Amino acid sequence: MTYGNDPYNQGGYPPQQPPQQPGGQGGYPPPQGGYPPPPQGSYPSPPQGGQYGPGAYGPPSGGYGGPELAHWGLRVGSYLIDALIVGIPSGILYMIGGSMTASSLQVDPNTGEVTSTGGGGIGVIIYLLGFVVAIGVTLWLKYQEGTTGQTVGKKVLGIKTVKEQTGEYIGFGMAFVRSLCHIIDGLPCYIGFLWPLWDAKRQTFADKIVGTVVVRA
Repeated sequence: MTYGNDPYNQGGYPPQQPPQQPGGQGGYPPPQGGYPPPPQGSYPSPPQGGQYGPGAYGPPSGGYGGPELAHWGLRVGSYLIDALIVGIPSGILYMIGGSMTASSLQVDPNTGEVTSTGGGGIGVIIYLLGFVVAIGVTLWLKYQEGTTGQTVGKKVLGIKTVKEQTGEYIGFGMAFVRSLCHIIDGLPCYIGFLWPLWDAKRQTFADKIVGTVVVRA
């Protein structure tokens, strides 16, 4: 029995089929059920709720994970704007109250005795009102910073205060504590206020104590 008229197949052997390549038609079948899923926990989950996680701020070796830190000039500018918001209305009341109190006092040229014409009481009240306004506006600014991350000055310059670990707002209570901690920034020749110039996370001493950073909004 012969197969075809192949002149090279004189012995009558059946022709051999060419080998088939893997992956082509008629290749090796894929494993049952497809490829196995990756093991659980092999890939990190994305942060939830806007959290940045520890080390998100500052220059870690893997890059910069959180929002851009606010430089020192922006922080100083926002502080000056807030200081004007507090100082202008209270300062006007201080001057009015002080001038009224001073004008109500008269000195007898003969005896040197100081007497009051009666208008000094109103001047004292206006002066104290200036003090109340300064306290009230300062607390309002701290409330805004704690609940929205921004005082008026920070909003104007596009920066905000957040928690270093999570990126969340710090709340009114922590904003007030942070304000008190600025006293420590001013004790050693105000070096705490200058610390952001060379600090990796651009923090003052108060920021380090309460765990906050100031970032671009």
